[in-house]
Amino acid sequence: MEFKDYYKTLGVPKSASEKDIKQAYRKLARKHHPDVNPNNKESEKTFREINEANAVLSDPEKRKTYDTLGPDWQKRFRQGAGPGAAHTRTYTASDLGEFSDFFESIFGGQRTGGAGQRGGAFEFDLGSLFSRGRGGRQGASSQPAAGQIRGGDLEQKIDITLREAFNGTNRTFTLSQPDGGSENIQVRIPAGVHEGSRVRVRGKGHPGGGSPGDLYLVVHVLPDPLFKLDGSNLSTEVNVPLTRLVLGGESDVPTLNGSVSMKIPAGTQNGRVFKLTGQGMPHIRGDGHGDLFARVTASLPTDLDDQQRSLFQQLAATGA
Repeated sequence: MEFKDYYKTLGVPKSASEKDIKQAYRKLARKHHPDVNPNNKESEKTFREINEANAVLSDPEKRKTYDTLGPDWQKRFRQGAGPGAAHTRTYTASDLGEFSDFFESIFGGQRTGGAGQRGGAFEFDLGSLFSRGRGGRQGASSQPAAGQIRGGDLEQKIDITLREAFNGTNRTFTLSQPDGGSENIQVRIPAGVHEGSRVRVRGKGHPGGGSPGDLYLVVHVLPDPLFKLDGSNLSTEVNVPLTRLVLGGESDVPTLNGSVSMKIPAGTQNGRVFKLTGQGMPHIRGDGHGDLFARVTASLPTDLDDQQRSLFQQLAATGA
C-alpha cells in the first residue's frame, strides 16, 4: 500500500498545531465538499483524502503513531501465536475502502500479501484487539459443557462520513475461518446512524463450542465542514447579503439532500436562527427526519463605488 503524506494532503508542516490542522482541514473541506462541486469525481476523491488525513492528524494518539513510524507505519511485525490465535480475522485492503490506509495503523495488522501489494490482506488477533461486548455470556453459575459455551461478542469502531450516515453505506469484510477458508460479508450501515450507534452483525464474533458471538460495529461520524450533527438535527451557517437582511428576500441553504430556498423576512437580525423542518438526519427507524437549523450571518459589502458609498452615507445620516 502506498504511503500517504497526510501533512502534504492538508498543506501543513509536520510541526503544525492542532489549531493549524483544524483550520487547514476546514478550508480544504469547504473547497472540495460535494455540495460545492456536484458531480465532480476529482473533488470527491480529494474530499475523501482530506477527511482521511484529518482523521489521523486530529487524533493525538494516531498522529503520534504516524509520526513515529513514518513510511513504515503501515507495516506490522508478526507476533508469535498466542491464546487468541484461533480468533484471527483477515481484512483485505480493497474491502476496507477509503479507510484501509489507516486501518492497519490502528490495529497493527500483518499484511499477508507482501509489502507494496494492494491486493494483500491484514491479519490480526481479534482476541487482543477487540473488546468484549456486554452481550457476551460467560456461562451459567455452574460450569457448562465445552460444547455449550457461546462465543464472545466483538466490538469494532468504524468511521463514516456525515453524508454516509445520512444515506446509509456498505462495508465489506473478509473473515478467515477456522478451517483455513474465508468468508466475505457485507455489512449495511443504515441511514440515520449517529455517533455511538452500534450495528449488530449476528454470528460474526468469537467462535465458541456452541453458537458464535456477535460483532458490533460502533459508529464514529467524521466531522463535516458545512454541518454540525446533534442527534438527528443538523446546524449550518448561511452568509446573506446585508441588504437582504434589511429588505428581505430569499437565500439558498445547503442540505445533505441538495439546496433549498429559505425566506428571509425584512429586518432580520444578524445571527438569527431559522428552523427548516424535516431537513435534518433521517431517523434510524424510518419515521421521518430531524430538523436543520440555519444561522444567518451578514455578508458586508466591500470595495464600495461612489454611488454605493453615498447611499450608505445618506442612510447613516438618518440615524439608522
